[in-house]
Amino acid sequence: MTDVMTEQTKLIVFQLHDKEYALEVGNVRSIEKLEHITRVPKTPAYVKGVINLRGVVTPIVDLRVRFGLSSIQDTEHTRVIMVILDDKEVGLIVDAANDVLDVRTEDIEDSPDVAGVQEADYVAGVVKLDKRLLILLHLDKVLQAL
Repeated sequence: MTDVMTEQTKLIVFQLHDKEYALEVGNVRSIEKLEHITRVPKTPAYVKGVINLRGVVTPIVDLRVRFGLSSIQDTEHTRVIMVILDDKEVGLIVDAANDVLDVRTEDIEDSPDVAGVQEADYVAGVVKLDKRLLILLHLDKVLQAL
């Protein structure tokens, strides 16, 4: 009998429109309820503004707008996922934060070439779990223009 170690990665799963997306936990600082956002003039439409979270002024990005999806009214399920990348903290507005999952790295497939899909540039891979497909985001590309 051989002991085969399978590498795992931990993912935060969240909802946008009718799809499930995922980010690696290592990039996620916290998940917050949506609070008042102060609009900043002359910023791209997907930058909703800034919030003061525990004394730190943090830019907030609406992922629906960033991906070219239709906007919806915020609900009690709307969340802000606070992510950190290269010492930059940014909040991402999502429809709901669903799960934290341990995923085998072998279950993550390379990003498929999907012509015409708005968010295709931001996709790092696809995670297959039973009947679920999770779109793993390339955080550095999502935050590239900030």
